[in-house]
Amino acid sequence: MNTAKNSPTSGHKGKILARLWAANMSLAAVALAFLWVAQVLLYEPSYLNATTDDLFARTEAAARELESAPPGGSGDRNNPLVFLSKTITGIVFLVNGGGDIMLAYNNGRATDDERLSSDYAWLLGRYPSVVGGESVRKIERLTKANAIIVGIPLTYRGESGAILLYQYITQVETLRAINRRQLISLSVVLTLMASLISFLLARHFSRPILQIKAAVEKLTEGDLDASPQVSRGDELGALSSSVEALGSELRRVDVLRKEVIANVSHELRAPLSLITGYGEMVRDVTGGCEETRNQNMDLIIREANRLSEMVDDIMGYSQMQAGYSELKLETCNLRELALSAAEYGRGAARQYGVSVAISSCSEDIPVRLDAVKIGQVLRNLLNNAVNHTEDGGRIDVEITREENALRVSVVNPGEEIPPDQMEQIWERYQRVQHQGGRREGTGIGLAIVSTILSAHGLSYGADSKDGCNRFWFDIPNDRIL
Repeated sequence: MNTAKNSPTSGHKGKILARLWAANMSLAAVALAFLWVAQVLLYEPSYLNATTDDLFARTEAAARELESAPPGGSGDRNNPLVFLSKTITGIVFLVNGGGDIMLAYNNGRATDDERLSSDYAWLLGRYPSVVGGESVRKIERLTKANAIIVGIPLTYRGESGAILLYQYITQVETLRAINRRQLISLSVVLTLMASLISFLLARHFSRPILQIKAAVEKLTEGDLDASPQVSRGDELGALSSSVEALGSELRRVDVLRKEVIANVSHELRAPLSLITGYGEMVRDVTGGCEETRNQNMDLIIREANRLSEMVDDIMGYSQMQAGYSELKLETCNLRELALSAAEYGRGAARQYGVSVAISSCSEDIPVRLDAVKIGQVLRNLLNNAVNHTEDGGRIDVEITREENALRVSVVNPGEEIPPDQMEQIWERYQRVQHQGGRREGTGIGLAIVSTILSAHGLSYGADSKDGCNRFWFDIPNDRIL
C-alpha cells in the first residue's frame, strides 16, 4: 500500500528534477552558444581584420619612407622594405610602372630569382591598378594557405611604382585552431559543470517541494501532526510555514470537532432524557392528575423548545461561519429591539426570580442594522446574563450615549471573569472557570454574538469588575439616522 502511494511522488520527483535540470541546462546552452558565436563571428574576424590593417599600415609607412629617401639611398641596410620583409611570412616586391621588379626581399634578404615573375604572377599582376593609385588589401585563398595581399602605390626615384606583398596567415590560422580547441575543451568542462550544478540546484529546490507535498498528502490522509519542516527565507519557506499553519488549524478544528460532538451530545442528552422521562411519567403515572400532567407537559414543551433553539443556534452559527448568511440592513428602532429582547429575557428569567430592567437615552433611536440578527445578539446576551445571575438578581439593559457612538450594554451581577480568560468567552463551546452557572445555553451564544457584530463591523467587548459583568457593543454615529 505504501509503495502504491509513493510511486506518484517518485514520478513527480523525477519530473521536477528533470524540468529544473533542463531549465538550468538551457541557460548554460545559451551561454555556450553565445560564446561560440562571439568567438567565430566576432573575435576571429576582428583579429584577422586587425592583422590586415596593421600590415597595411606598416606597408604604407614603408612606402612613404621610400618616397622621402634621398636619391641613391644608402643601400639595403636602411631600406624600409628590408625590415618589413623580416616581419612577414612572404615576399615584398617593389615594381615600376612597367611591371618590372626593382627590388624583392624575403625575410630581410634581397632575391633576384629569375622565376619570381612567373612564380608570383598572381601577385605582380595587380601592379597596374596599384600603380594607377588604387591601394589593395584583401585576404586571398592560395594553394598552400590563405594570405593577406597588400598593394601600396608610391613614387620611387621620380617614377610611379608600387609595393606588392603577401603574408601567409598561418599564425592567425594556428591561433584560431588553438582557440577552437580551447573553446571545445572549455565547452565540455562548462557543460559538465553546468550539468552538475543544475542537478544540485534542481535537487535543492525540489527537495522542499517534495517535503511540502508529502506533508500535504499526510494531512489529507488524516495525519494532522505532519509538518514539512522546511526552514528557508524564501517563498518555499513561506509555503512550508503556511502548510504548518494549516496543520495547526486542522488540529484545532479536529479538537473543536470532538468538543462540538461532546458538547452537543451532552447538551442534547439532558433535554432528551427529560422529555423522555416526563413523557413516560405523563403516560404511566400522572395521566389522571390534570395539574401534575400539565406541569410535566409544560416541562416537555420547554425542553423541546430549548432543543429547537439549540439546533437553530448551531445551524445559524454554521451558516454565518460558512458565509451563507448575509446581512439584511434596514432602518429600525434600537429601543424597540431592546424592549422586545428584554421581554424575552423576562420570560427566561422569571422562573429564577431574576428581573430584567431597561433604560434608554432616547425613546426613538433609528439605526440601520439587520434587526433580526441584532435582536438575536440581545437575546443571546440576556440568556448569558440569566445563566450567570443568582436567583433573585437583576439584569439591566442599557442604551447610553457615548462620544462617537451609542453603547448597548447588558449588565448582570456575578463572579468576575479572570482577565486571562476574557478572550475565551467569545469562542465556541467555551465556558471559563468562573462560570459555574446553570449551563442551560447551547455553548455558542457569545460566539454567535461575536460573529454577528463582526459582520456588522461593530466594536464589542466585556468588562468585569466590582462583582458586575457588562457585555456591550457600540453603534457608531454613521449608523444612526
